[in-house]
Amino acid sequence: MGELETESQTTRSEAATILRDVADQLDGEGPVTLDVGGQAVTVTPEDPVTLKLEGESDWSSGDTEAKQSIEFELVWWTEATTAEEGALDVGAGT
Repeated sequence: MGELETESQTTRSEAATILRDVADQLDGEGPVTLDVGGQAVTVTPEDPVTLKLEGESDWSSGDTEAKQSIEFELVWWTEATTAEEGALDVGAGT
């Protein structure tokens, strides 16, 4: 099982550009490549995909700020008879 996860601070505009790029790739028929911080993963989502959207706020008594977040997750199933066939291929990005 391969995994690529990242977290970085950007502007709202930069975040929108990244999401728009992924959306444009997803709208096509081919693979979707995420290139993040020198690492990349390419996947080929298959219909149907499950879209999960989550919004939450985290605040505790005494805090002066509340952490708010939204998360986007796409899930799909692909044929695999071995763990290797089902693994993501995470490699060097551009």
